[in-house]
Amino acid sequence: MAVKQGPRLGTKLFILTSFILVIIPWFSYLYLAEMEGVLLESQRNAQLLTARGVATLLNGRSDLFDELPINPDGYEQLYAYPLEKPIRIDGNDADWEDILDYNVGFGSSSIAPSPDRALNQFYLVLGEHNGQVYALVQVVDDRIVFRNKSILRLDLSDHIRLTFKDGTGQTHKVVITATEPGVTTAYEVDDRWRYDVNGAAENRIPGVLVTTEAGYAVEFRVPLEFLGENRNFGLAVVDVDNEDNRAIESITGTLPSGGIEAFGLVLLKSPEILRIIEGLGYSGANIQVIDVNGRIRAEIGSYEDIGETPIAEPGALGQVARWLEFVVNPFYLLLESSLSNPNSSQEEQIIKQALGGEPRVDYVQSPTDGPVIVAAHPIIDQSSVMGSVVLKQTTDRISEIRREALRTIVNFSLAFFLLFAGIILTFSARLTRRIRKLGNETANVLDARGRLTSSRLKTEIEASDEIGDLARSISGMLSRMHQHNQFLENMPRTLRHEINNPLNTLSTSLHNLADAESAEMRVRYLESAKRGLNRIGLIVQNLADAANLEDALIGEDLELIDLTALIQSYLNNCKVVHPKRNFIYQGSSVAIPVMVSDFRIEQLLDKLIDNALDFADIDAPIVLSLYQEGRVAEFSITNTGPQIPSEMMDAVFDSMISIRPGNPDNRLHFGMGLHVVRVISEHHGGSVNIQNVTQPDGVRVTVRLPMADEPRSPAEPQDPGSSERPPPREVIN
Repeated sequence: MAVKQGPRLGTKLFILTSFILVIIPWFSYLYLAEMEGVLLESQRNAQLLTARGVATLLNGRSDLFDELPINPDGYEQLYAYPLEKPIRIDGNDADWEDILDYNVGFGSSSIAPSPDRALNQFYLVLGEHNGQVYALVQVVDDRIVFRNKSILRLDLSDHIRLTFKDGTGQTHKVVITATEPGVTTAYEVDDRWRYDVNGAAENRIPGVLVTTEAGYAVEFRVPLEFLGENRNFGLAVVDVDNEDNRAIESITGTLPSGGIEAFGLVLLKSPEILRIIEGLGYSGANIQVIDVNGRIRAEIGSYEDIGETPIAEPGALGQVARWLEFVVNPFYLLLESSLSNPNSSQEEQIIKQALGGEPRVDYVQSPTDGPVIVAAHPIIDQSSVMGSVVLKQTTDRISEIRREALRTIVNFSLAFFLLFAGIILTFSARLTRRIRKLGNETANVLDARGRLTSSRLKTEIEASDEIGDLARSISGMLSRMHQHNQFLENMPRTLRHEINNPLNTLSTSLHNLADAESAEMRVRYLESAKRGLNRIGLIVQNLADAANLEDALIGEDLELIDLTALIQSYLNNCKVVHPKRNFIYQGSSVAIPVMVSDFRIEQLLDKLIDNALDFADIDAPIVLSLYQEGRVAEFSITNTGPQIPSEMMDAVFDSMISIRPGNPDNRLHFGMGLHVVRVISEHHGGSVNIQNVTQPDGVRVTVRLPMADEPRSPAEPQDPGSSERPPPREVIN
């Protein structure tokens, strides 16, 4: 029959390896997606808790959120931004590069000079560091008029006016002016901005004026303590264009000046709030304190600057890793793109909800930084909301962890696949070679005519794995088949020899019987013919036992008998049949009930006694012992004589195995005796084993049968201690 060719073993293992390559990254990906969700949720909770902690520090501190002296609605709002280092007062804007983009313009004209402009234009940026407020004023002025040293009035030249309140609530007015480019001088003036009220310059407000292409720039600083608790002040730029009459052309400022023009309101961020929160910031996060009007009162940190991880120079392994990344990059890009991004909200909505008294944390989609987690928590003063703490942080770290994890998963999976595939293919090649070698040797055991060429295998016979077990099983099967074949090959010659002898005897006896002259001679020839017939019948009976024993046992009925009485009766018959041999009984004298077929037990005993008679020394006793151990009956037959070779111990109960060195009594032996014993004992639920004994040398065959459930009745008085097995030496002697 043709067998359809299927995949080879190596192909199946390779397919399994490929399947593992898919399964491991897939489950790792699912785990990673789950972990990313957990990390994002943890970051949301952590940010909200941090915002709540900052808000708790500010709760009830209404002094930190004092209102501005005027309503800020309609005014341009400016903030003094915290500086990492102090500004050098030199008129150069290089120190302002970090916050220069936050400058605010005042006036209506462009920064380039224009002949038709109506007002001056100036740009103002403020910074704060270590108790000092720094200012950079960039003024657009097509004609600069400096102060005349001989004129005491301070309002007859281009100058800058400052207005602020001190801690007592008193208003102070300061004019910053210069007689030429360079160092400026500050004076505290009267309410009309004309004359110095102290008689000396205010040296605590140093400044420098430099000319520019569009006009001039003034850089100065003011001590924060000048500004009082509210820490706010106004600033105005005064333009004078005519050096002769020195009339004021325009005033552009952040505080109203007689309602002349639009103005802006400058608000310093609260340093005290800043000091409270500056120790709470951490890398990659931005914390803002916003008042109820939506003004930022303090801010630290930036979620945009989280640093870059330095890239090490690649070595040999680094080059391999880069190559692997190039190969597997499409895989983890595909996995990364499949991870869902969170839905985003508007930052204004989050802050508005927090200012309404309800904390909130959500995602905001940044055009440059991707998803940003914004947490806002209200700041409470009794029952009213004073402001909100807003904490913003990107998910870049989690995204980087995700990317690195995806790279690791894909790279590891590929490396694992290559390694595992190599191991599997090597293993499968070796396994296939072993199986093929075993199969070839097994196939070559039979020749072209179906005869065995060997009785055992040599390949894999000593291996300790399943292939070794298979090789040993096949080798054992071949050994038994070889014995069986030898038996079958020798059977015709043996039968011819064994049957010819009784046939010759029968033929001679019948011929002599026909020619016998006396009755005595006829009787003698007749007896000789009967012996020949009996001999032929014994041969036929042995063949029947070998062929039909197991089938015959299936239909037999079991009955409850006393094993003690059966064995004692059988032993008495043996003494009558073999009067010249010494039989000894040892063991139990009480009834031992068993469910057996008494005929088969006698047949079993026949085989054991025949073996004992064949092998025992002529003058040595044959001991039959019977004991009860728990619910098991055990009887054995021991004889002195030659021992069984150790290599034959495992085979003596197989069929057609005979270890007799010769056949002195001219009886036919098919090697079925002990095989019949094993079959009968196992049919009754028992077992049989054989062992060599010493002092003197001999053999003991032991049969164990289960006892019946019915209670036993004594057959005769029990000898105390009879249930104990005496040593073999005492039995034999």
